[in-house]
Amino acid sequence: MVKIRLRRMGMKRTPHFRVVVINSREKREGRPIEELGYYNPKTKEMKLNKEAALEWIKKGAQPSETVQYLINNCNEDGTLNYQKKEVEKLSKKAQAKLEEAKKAEEEAKAAQAEAATEEAAAQ
Repeated sequence: MVKIRLRRMGMKRTPHFRVVVINSREKREGRPIEELGYYNPKTKEMKLNKEAALEWIKKGAQPSETVQYLINNCNEDGTLNYQKKEVEKLSKKAQAKLEEAKKAEEEAKAAQAEAATEEAAAQ
């Protein structure tokens, strides 16, 4: 069976990968049938021949989960479409204060809406 998977390159703790089409019985660093591109997870840099990858999938090659993710999130020019997630990590006290502030804000909006409906009814 032919697979599309990552071939590890680089030194210790500085990995970068090549996206290769390879026989599933070959070693991870074995001789590939074709190289489709490269991916650096540290810098999120990628260059992939998406057309060739989709052509191999049509022929019956099975992509690994990571390669399938890279193909799905790849632009037409072969670069990675990566959006950094911006998540704030707050302590429990800070989260509680934030929730209290949101509740107070909602109550104030509700009170303003109520006052506006009473004014409209009075006129």
